[in-house]
Amino acid sequence: MARIAGVNIPTQKRVLVALQYIHGIGPKFATEICKKVGIPAERRVNQLTDAEVLQIRETIDRDYVVEGDLRREVQMNIKRLMDLGCYRGLRHRKQLPVRGQRTHTNARTRKGKAKPIAGKKKA
Repeated sequence: MARIAGVNIPTQKRVLVALQYIHGIGPKFATEICKKVGIPAERRVNQLTDAEVLQIRETIDRDYVVEGDLRREVQMNIKRLMDLGCYRGLRHRKQLPVRGQRTHTNARTRKGKAKPIAGKKKA
């Protein structure tokens, strides 16, 4: 099993798909990495040589922000917005939708399970 950027990538999948298991690498970056290293898209992870895996690992470390560093960067950006006290920061602080979605109904993913209101009658 190949381990790249601290993630065990699946061996039976194609390299393009397996690279997307790494946080911060999507379809675009996966194809970009394959082109830089010179690996055909239809190749499977278990067919890669150790040298190719090493090349992929070095390319990702050198050119991309992934996994822990990316998560830390995103969290710092959110913390900065909250410290500034801007609208987006306040929405993060209150755990409400940040990008203008309605909250009268829906927004349950962000707000959590619906809380019952005392004294409300069922019709």
